[in-house]
Amino acid sequence: MEQLGNLAGATDAKWIARPPHENLQPKARPLLPTDDPFCLPPTGYHHAAPGTVLRSRDVELAFLGLVPQQITATQLLYRTTDLHGNPEAAVTTVIVPEEVAPGQTCPLLSYQCAIDAISSRCFPSYALRRRAHAVGSLTQLELLLIAAALAEGWAVSVPDHEGLRGIWGAPYEPGYRVLDGIRASLSSDRVALSPSAPIGLWGYSGGGLASAWAAEMCGEYAPELNIVGAVLGSPVGDLGHTFRRLNGTLLAGLPALVVAALVYAYPGLDRVIKEHTNDEGLALLKRLEKMTTAGAVIQMAGRDMSEFLDEPLEDILSTPEVSHVFDDIKLGAAVPTPPVLIVQAVHDYLIDVDDIDALADTYSAGGAEVTYHRDAFNEHMFLHPLSAPMALRWLIDRFERRPLTEHLRRTTWPTMFNPMTYVGMARLLKIAARVVTGGKLHRRPL
Repeated sequence: MEQLGNLAGATDAKWIARPPHENLQPKARPLLPTDDPFCLPPTGYHHAAPGTVLRSRDVELAFLGLVPQQITATQLLYRTTDLHGNPEAAVTTVIVPEEVAPGQTCPLLSYQCAIDAISSRCFPSYALRRRAHAVGSLTQLELLLIAAALAEGWAVSVPDHEGLRGIWGAPYEPGYRVLDGIRASLSSDRVALSPSAPIGLWGYSGGGLASAWAAEMCGEYAPELNIVGAVLGSPVGDLGHTFRRLNGTLLAGLPALVVAALVYAYPGLDRVIKEHTNDEGLALLKRLEKMTTAGAVIQMAGRDMSEFLDEPLEDILSTPEVSHVFDDIKLGAAVPTPPVLIVQAVHDYLIDVDDIDALADTYSAGGAEVTYHRDAFNEHMFLHPLSAPMALRWLIDRFERRPLTEHLRRTTWPTMFNPMTYVGMARLLKIAARVVTGGKLHRRPL
C-alpha cells in the first residue's frame, strides 16, 4: 500500500484530450496492481467526472493464469469515488463477444467477483490475466461464470470493486466502483458499446455484497444508467454478525481479513485495534494483507481473535468505535431501484440466512421489486454454481423486458431438485470444458 501511495501522480495529464491506450503485449507477465504503473491515476484526474476513462490497455486472459482464452479483454482505469467522497481510481476488465459490432446494442453485465482478500493478487484485473500467479484466489474460478455470460452474447465488466487498496468490507464505495466501471465501459471508444445498453449486476458472497451496494447506490449515484436487474447471491447482509458467527471456526480467516482491511477506512477502529491487540495479533493482521483468500483461511483456521486481545472480545466489539463500524457496513442503507433476485441457502455455514431474510424484508418494505430464492436444501459453496442457470434465466428475462410480476415471489424449492437446473448445468459444463481447454466460446443460438 505504501508503494502505491509513493508513486501516485507520477504521470502527466494528457488523458484529458484522449485517454492513452496500450496495445496487446502477447504473453506479457502481469504486474500486481500495487506495482503496476497502469493503475496510477494521472495528475489532475480528480477534476474528471466519475466514470471518466483515464487510460486503457488490451490484455490476455487465462484460466488459473495458465490456460489462454480465445478472447481479448480491455482494461480501463477510471475515476471513481471512495467511502468519504474523495476521488480515486479503479480498474475494470471489459470483455465484449467478438460477434458484437462496435456501437451495437448488446446487454452489459457487471460481474462482481468474490475477491475476499486485501492482496491485489486476488483482484480480477490481475487474477484473470494470462501468467498471473494467484493460487488461492476465488476470482480465478469465476472466469467460468464470466464465460457463461459471454456465451449469452453479453458484454461483461469485471471491476476491482475493493479499490486499489483492497479494503474488503467497506460500505458504499464498492457500489461506486461498480457503477463508475459501467460508466467507463459504456463511454470508452475502445470498448464501443451502445450507451443505451441494458445493464445487469451479478455477484455471489463477497461479489454479492458489492453488487448489493451497487444496487442500493445506483438510484442516487448513477440514475442515468439503464440497470434492469441485479442478482445478489448470498450478499453478506450483516458483516458484524458474520464476524461473530465465523470467529474461532474453520473460516475465521474471512472475518480476520475484513478487520485487517477496515482499519484503513476507519481510524477509530485502527486506534482500538492498536491499543488492545498484542504484538502477535498485529503481526498477523499485517501478514493477512499479502495472503490470498484460501491462504488466509488456512492460516487462521480455528483461531479466535480474543486470544490476541488484552480485554474480552465482546467488550472490544461493544466499544463505540467498533459498533459504529459494524452499523456502517451493514446493507440496507438504501432501497435498490432495479429489481433484485436474492439467492441464499438456508443451511449456509458462512452467511446466516436470518440476515438475508431481514435484508429481503427491508428491501421489500421499502418498495423494491424483490424475488427471493431461499434454497431449503443447499449450502454456501455449491449454491453458487447450482443457482447460476436460474440467475442467467432471470437476467435474460430482465434484458428482454419480460413482465416482472411473474417473478415477484419467494421460493424455497431446492435448485438441486429443479430439472431446469440440470439443463442449465449441462450448458455450463460445456462452457467450462471450453474454458479449461482454451477452446472457443460459442454464443447461444438466438
